[in-house]
Amino acid sequence: MKTTLRTSLLAAATAGALLLAAGCGDDSGSGDNKTGGKVELTFWSWVPGLDKVVEQWNTAHPDIHVTVSKQAQGDEEITKVLTANKAGNPPDLFQAEYQVLPTLVSNGAAADIKQYTSDVKGKFAPGVWSTITLGTDAVYAVPQDSGPMMLYYRADLFTQLGLKVPSTWDEFAQVAKQVRQKDPKKYLTTFSAGDPGWFAGLTQQAGAKWFGVAGDTWSVHIDDAATKKVADFWGGLVASGDIDDAPMYTPEWNKQLNDGTLIAWPSAIWAPGVLSGNAPDTAGKWAMAEMPQWSAGEHKTGSWGGSSTAVAAKSKHIAEASQFASWLNTDPAAVNGLITTGGIYPAATAAQTGGALAKPPAFFSNQTDFYTKAQEIAGTASGVTWGPNVNVTYATYKDAFAKAITDKSPFGGAVDAMQKATVDDLKKNGFKVS
Repeated sequence: MKTTLRTSLLAAATAGALLLAAGCGDDSGSGDNKTGGKVELTFWSWVPGLDKVVEQWNTAHPDIHVTVSKQAQGDEEITKVLTANKAGNPPDLFQAEYQVLPTLVSNGAAADIKQYTSDVKGKFAPGVWSTITLGTDAVYAVPQDSGPMMLYYRADLFTQLGLKVPSTWDEFAQVAKQVRQKDPKKYLTTFSAGDPGWFAGLTQQAGAKWFGVAGDTWSVHIDDAATKKVADFWGGLVASGDIDDAPMYTPEWNKQLNDGTLIAWPSAIWAPGVLSGNAPDTAGKWAMAEMPQWSAGEHKTGSWGGSSTAVAAKSKHIAEASQFASWLNTDPAAVNGLITTGGIYPAATAAQTGGALAKPPAFFSNQTDFYTKAQEIAGTASGVTWGPNVNVTYATYKDAFAKAITDKSPFGGAVDAMQKATVDDLKKNGFKVS
């Protein structure tokens, strides 16, 4: 966890800045450009090639000019936004991952732009839209990309080993055991203690609701029945030796994907890019399917990743910035540009097939219906409300699950540790917790 983010949370609590119930920022700066003249907007983002997309806007809107400033992704960018907001000179717009929106809102950095975005709500799946409302009546950003989860598997090795693609988690466990029996050098997949976003998506599919907010009071349910069910399931697979327990995104993991030691990966829509870079020898050998379900016949998934375009509460041109944010993430030409130059999977449902996504990813050229199937899956993603200290939750996940694997102890204890650390941190920093 970055010290800067903890400091920002503490400052927010001390100042009584939890603004979820009443909206954010000073509306006097919302500006409809009543004085006339050209409006200049600044936009902090990490999306590759975004400046090329923004050129389209600037050409078509000579009175509202947007300048893009390339930023680093993750905590570094958010820390800069919070610092600039405190100093009174934030950018007008900024890229925000869904799980950090509550931190931005609680610090008074993100504006409630509901009055300017009512016409775009229907362009997004309900589960995606819920991530930018924080469970309230407000709207704190416009969704840009999403990370619906699905199952990737080595189709060639499934055929070679006589395996059936699992449609339920019970079948997944059975297939994991079969892989070890048929070829002890292989595993179906691994459980990673280094990727809390991955685990969070798995729990969302099971119905977990880690955070909730009512007025200025938070509720935390990380240790709910759904999360415990997911933890116990994966803990059982690790304890039996039916799956590996090494972290993802390591040289060893890359090698295992490339040489066929690991033959499946529950991941997100952006996985083809990872596989093409980390397991280049396996191009054309993978296939994608819906995530296994907890009950036969269901169609649900969770999300891993995704970001939005937020408007600064202290911007002098909130109306114009909101207009741009809506255009950027819903206009067909703009979204097509984000796909082709930025490599995103769009949150806007109309853009998830056809156009730039008419053909499957090159790495999955063997699966011509890749994006048609992906769109169907994306529409089943569960909604999620994130809390203002997800960084604490995620950091505890890494420590607690790594310890559980080392100690060979049940995973339920790691979930309990996440719950306690998250609640304790909120209370310590002055947040109300029910």
